[in-house]
Amino acid sequence: MYSIITPESFLRQARAFFKRHPDLKERFKSTVADLQKDPFAPHLRLHPLKGRLEGCHACSLTYSYRITLTIALVDKELILLDIGSHDEVYR
Repeated sequence: MYSIITPESFLRQARAFFKRHPDLKERFKSTVADLQKDPFAPHLRLHPLKGRLEGCHACSLTYSYRITLTIALVDKELILLDIGSHDEVYR
């Protein structure tokens, strides 16, 4: 089981995101629970990022929205970095 770390910067972005999309709160909770169990489960569509965000990963919340994160395999930690639309999180 992986532990989820949510820095204050992520929490600020999440609050703003959920003000605009309150219907996605339950989906987010489910996705985070699945990440904790097995971040490499196929339905999460976890993939490594390239370029400026190299070293980070992203998973799908919905078709249009992503969560970016860092994975520390040694400590079994997932550090959530950003949440938003495809264009917002890859900026």
